[in-house]
Amino acid sequence: MDTTESRNFADRLAELLRDEQHAMADFLVALAAFDQRRGWILLGHASLFAFLTQRLGLSKAAAFFRMKAAELIQRHPDVAEPLRDGRLCLTTVASLARVLTPQNEAEVLPRFFHRSKQEAKAIAAELLPVASPPRRTVITAPASIPPNVAAPAETQSQRVFLDEPESTSGATSAPQPFPVNPAPVLRVEPLSASERRVHLTVSPAFLEKLEEARLALSHSMPGATVEDVLSAGLDLIIDRDRKRKGLVEKPRPAPPDASAEPGATYIPAAVRREVWQRDQGRCQWKLASGGICGSRLRAELDHVNLKCRGAKPIASELRVLCRAHNDLAARQALGDAVMDRYKRKRTAARRT
Repeated sequence: MDTTESRNFADRLAELLRDEQHAMADFLVALAAFDQRRGWILLGHASLFAFLTQRLGLSKAAAFFRMKAAELIQRHPDVAEPLRDGRLCLTTVASLARVLTPQNEAEVLPRFFHRSKQEAKAIAAELLPVASPPRRTVITAPASIPPNVAAPAETQSQRVFLDEPESTSGATSAPQPFPVNPAPVLRVEPLSASERRVHLTVSPAFLEKLEEARLALSHSMPGATVEDVLSAGLDLIIDRDRKRKGLVEKPRPAPPDASAEPGATYIPAAVRREVWQRDQGRCQWKLASGGICGSRLRAELDHVNLKCRGAKPIASELRVLCRAHNDLAARQALGDAVMDRYKRKRTAARRT
């Protein structure tokens, strides 16, 4: 597929998306009118939700979001227009419905435009926080953990609750290849503007490390909570990454005449710092629709001109690219055959 064909394909997809958004908005407006007239009860259904699942065959999740949107449109007809043009997402409607009132509609509704489901939950938690949320660490032992494995010791600042093991099928699936852009493994529940509840599945080895880290901090941070321990560890990871990028208070200056060494593999810390700050740590690959990729996942420095062709380790000849676009740039310059051979050699070297 060449660039022209890709561009035509993208235009067609954009047109289909607009049709989908308009059709969804029309459906929700009609559903709101149907619900307002309680048409579902005349057809023998106990509720609008039952009508959507039984008569229209929607899944429970799909029925729930559409039901919430229809109820919201009845109270706030202006919600239909941002649903029609794509500013408002169907999965954010449930969070919006919790906090939207006639008095705050003009101020609150725009805050939910172009938001993800999780971002919408955070906004709703800020506007309507959970009153006095419980603060505790809950550890659930899966069936694979022997019953004699002890939970971390209880401290004054945290209590650990060990629940009964959950039943599992015991079936195992084949290992899957690591994805280039893995989905987040955390489930985060916003409680208020300043508090989140995190649900995380960990191994027994992780719990042992967590307890060992807590004991290691027992002198400098007596009574440290799980958040304190993890925050200290995250600070170390972030500091190490900042040093790699030269983002320290006093980076070492570039050595004399470093810019006069084409093909040099070493990039001075001061140069790395300048490039990371200039590009804000985001991939600078140009998009066909305008703007840049902007991804911060697996971001790395890339020579605009290849090192093998005499690139210099100076800021003007460096940029930040994500791993995918760094690979694409190399393939465009050197060809697939060269890059495939290089990747095979690098993979073999890592295995030895």
